[in-house]
Amino acid sequence: MTIDPSIYLAAIPAVLLVGLTKGGMGEALALMGVPILAMSVPPVQAAAILLPILVVMDGVSLWIWRHHNSRPLLTILLPGAIVGVAVGWATSAYVPRDALRLIIGLITVLFALRYYYHGWRARHGYIAPAKPHRLVPAAFFGTLSGYGSFVAHAGGAPFQVYALPLKLSPRDYTGAAVRFFAILNFVKLGPYFALGQLDTTNLTISATLVPLAIAATALGGFLVKRMRPETFYPFMYTMALFAGLKLSYDGLAALL
Repeated sequence: MTIDPSIYLAAIPAVLLVGLTKGGMGEALALMGVPILAMSVPPVQAAAILLPILVVMDGVSLWIWRHHNSRPLLTILLPGAIVGVAVGWATSAYVPRDALRLIIGLITVLFALRYYYHGWRARHGYIAPAKPHRLVPAAFFGTLSGYGSFVAHAGGAPFQVYALPLKLSPRDYTGAAVRFFAILNFVKLGPYFALGQLDTTNLTISATLVPLAIAATALGGFLVKRMRPETFYPFMYTMALFAGLKLSYDGLAALL
């Protein structure tokens, strides 16, 4: 087994960005992980290399955010998300991933722009109330998040679309997000293995990047824990906007 050392020129910055995200700094950075790593290896291999690293990062994130959570958010979103992972596995050979990226990206861009619109209205005296939990939107965005996470590592944007309008405290929001994606990534290991993507070469590359992944995740958690709500929410919505634009561009460019 020979591993090209040049892979690490792309893998190191990819893991740094994803690690900051897993610490709680927003999905936009994570979306750059697979494209950067795909500069050295095929996209499917890039996703396979990152998945075990994500699982390790999840363990670090779960420890960092162990005292913070929103159980109602997890309870209402996870069933749809698990269904989405199952559907992604069953249809992975048939559904165009680029079309999915475009759809998720456009939904997320509209969602972020809506936030900025409400921010503009707030400066003129209108404050949007926090949304309550709603079963149908939760089922839709939960399923879309699970599906997008499996086929394109793009599950964060649909999660944000549902969860951010709830206006949870930053720590509870991040704790719930960490648990949500830790569960999804663990569930994804079986299907990825069944598809033959977790071979010895990919797992060896993943293992050598684990120390860097742990350090980057800890740094992300350190930074987010020190953000106030008035800083956290504009930051997260901006990250969602970047995520949506990145997904839309990747999907549209590939389809054209």
